[in-house]
Amino acid sequence: MSDTREAVLAAARSRAQAHGYTGLNFRDLAEEVGIKGASIHYHFPSKAALGAAVAKRYREDSAAGLEKMWSKSQDPAAVLKRYPGIFRKALEDGNRMCMCGQMAAEYDDLPDEVKVEVKGFADDHMAFLAKVLTAAKPDTSAAATRQRARAIYAAVTGAQLLARSRADLKAYDETIEAYRVMGLFTP
Repeated sequence: MSDTREAVLAAARSRAQAHGYTGLNFRDLAEEVGIKGASIHYHFPSKAALGAAVAKRYREDSAAGLEKMWSKSQDPAAVLKRYPGIFRKALEDGNRMCMCGQMAAEYDDLPDEVKVEVKGFADDHMAFLAKVLTAAKPDTSAAATRQRARAIYAAVTGAQLLARSRADLKAYDETIEAYRVMGLFTP
């Protein structure tokens, strides 16, 4: 991979976390990276190609992070306790959102290749949560486990959106704590 391509992907990730797919402006990205706009086209022939590449990389990085979290401790309670921290980190970084969550809000306007990665990101997280919940309670039906995994994912991403709309990390923490008290993160 070229350094320029990696720099463009990093800048695109940051912009997409703050502004979604619409924030992927080649001219602005080129200026941020310190290259000519035409140089971005060398690596990404279209905005759709760039959007798909950055969403795919984000999805792959996230999947690797989830696996690392699981390999570090296969204790479902510990994993469910740490899980919201993934989304908190984006808020800590300039009140940004999960990039795929930000893009999901624009879903109808996304190119198909970007939609695949955005949907895949959510599917990956729900599958991970289902794996953790199954490890905790293997006798629970697969349908009930998937439903709970979906609820956890939706709750965490919703808490992130709430906190971002207020530029208030404390709102995220308080919402997550309310979910904990209600038992959402209890295996």
